[in-house]
Amino acid sequence: MWSYSRAGVDVRKIRKIQGDIGKVVSTTHSAINKDWNVWSGFGHYAGLIEYQSKVFALHTDGVGTKIIIAQLMKKYDTVGVDCVAMNVNDVICVGATPIGFLDYIALRRPDSYLVRELAKGLANGAKQSNVAIVGGETAILPDLLDEKKENTFDLVGSVFGVADKKSLVMGNKISEGDIIIGLESSGLHSNGYSLARKVLLSNYKLNNSHRFLQCSIGEELLKPTRIYVKPILDLLKKLDSIRGLAHITGGSFAKLSRLNNRVNYCLDNLPEEENIFTLIQQTGKISIKEMYCTFNMGIGFCIIVSKSDLNNVETMLDKRKVKHHQIGFIAKGNGVVSMTKKGRKYVLTD
Repeated sequence: MWSYSRAGVDVRKIRKIQGDIGKVVSTTHSAINKDWNVWSGFGHYAGLIEYQSKVFALHTDGVGTKIIIAQLMKKYDTVGVDCVAMNVNDVICVGATPIGFLDYIALRRPDSYLVRELAKGLANGAKQSNVAIVGGETAILPDLLDEKKENTFDLVGSVFGVADKKSLVMGNKISEGDIIIGLESSGLHSNGYSLARKVLLSNYKLNNSHRFLQCSIGEELLKPTRIYVKPILDLLKKLDSIRGLAHITGGSFAKLSRLNNRVNYCLDNLPEEENIFTLIQQTGKISIKEMYCTFNMGIGFCIIVSKSDLNNVETMLDKRKVKHHQIGFIAKGNGVVSMTKKGRKYVLTD
């Protein structure tokens, strides 16, 4: 049976490393100019720095090993969308509006075609997010990147956002009885690819089709991450009852606990259909719990809203034609995320 750790990614060890980094970087927070204040420096979806009535939100993320699929497919014009999405989707989780974006492209050797194709995706993602790409860096690293592959590269981005202090959504208002709404993903997005690649590419070719998919396996794996900026900012502008926002990425639904660890998150109505996740699970003989701890399972973003405003939120999502589901509710507790499938309960947090 395959697992994420067997594929080379041990989430527990990663959390330990993140904690170690957090202890060190937190010592820099007092070094900032006295006119500024670090509001939230580690552990949430974005780092927040306060200045007068404004809060600036910053985040950095990359595309991960989805890049390997792009290299194998020799198709590079979509992973730029993923790079933007993985950043802007996180920044909106604190109620900030993404404004500016920077990219970092590392290449084994200069390749004008590759860079142009990457730039197309970056520009596409930025336009979907109403974000300006205002700079970046291109590095040539022949001794660092794999010399066996001509098109070896890496792609990372950083985003800058802004919010009024009173409009921040930090999750502290989440309370018992609130409803969790899940917005559909476009597929795997940009997480879990170390496991997905090991399972699928050892059994299929990228140009293979499958009855669970409407395209080839390679095309499915390259589907860009869905960007949720416009519908989420629209909700935040018109409603003040949004209690929490979560981008479902690495660690999957366990990430809900970072919003508020004084309540439990009960996922009892997640969608079921035969798709890329079913194919990965059946091919790799992966346990249900492992799947829901690794992949987004068709839900790329979560909104936590008071029950009294549920209809308003769903009406606005319907108007924007954003496919969504009521996937769970908030209960009393201490930060546990659980999922119920076919009458059995699985705890997704350690």
